Amino acid sequence: VRETVDLVAGRFPALHFNTDLEPCLVVGTPERLHRAIGNLLDNAAKWSPAEGEVEIRVAGCEVTVRDRGPGIAAEDLPHVFDRFYRSPTARGKPGSGLGLAIALQIAEAHGGTIVVDNAEDGGARFTLRLPPAPPDTPDEGSGQPGAESSATAPVADGSLASGAGRTDRGG
Repeated sequence: VRETVDLVAGRFPALHFNTDLEPCLVVGTPERLHRAIGNLLDNAAKWSPAEGEVEIRVAGCEVTVRDRGPGIAAEDLPHVFDRFYRSPTARGKPGSGLGLAIALQIAEAHGGTIVVDNAEDGGARFTLRLPPAPPDTPDEGSGQPGAESSATAPVADGSLASGAGRTDRGG
């Protein structure tokens, strides 16, 4: 998550990205997880006011991204993950309406989900929930089948690992 936050923060230098990252290990495709989290962060940055704040928290294999924008209208909430959906207020902003749909597709492919709600004191809050890696996940270089397609990836800090294996990094 740290690497993804740094990448997105570079595209939105006027915003403040505040992180609270606890380590969590998940099994998945690092590049796809990076994209899902990046899409959530891009969305939050797009809706945040100038010089606003985006909050990112990782706890218990949940990644929560919260902006301080206007929140999501009740009639739009059921549609935010629909492909190509753009609310009337979003039509003047950049984007194609695919980012959140892609993020949800990636989450579901990893056995997870994403939920969205409006924070009590304003802004939208997206929570990506992923199952933690089982404790018996093989160490790197174990030669386990499927090593090319998935990896054990830290969700909190550092680069998402590539290849098969176990990588522990704290946040």
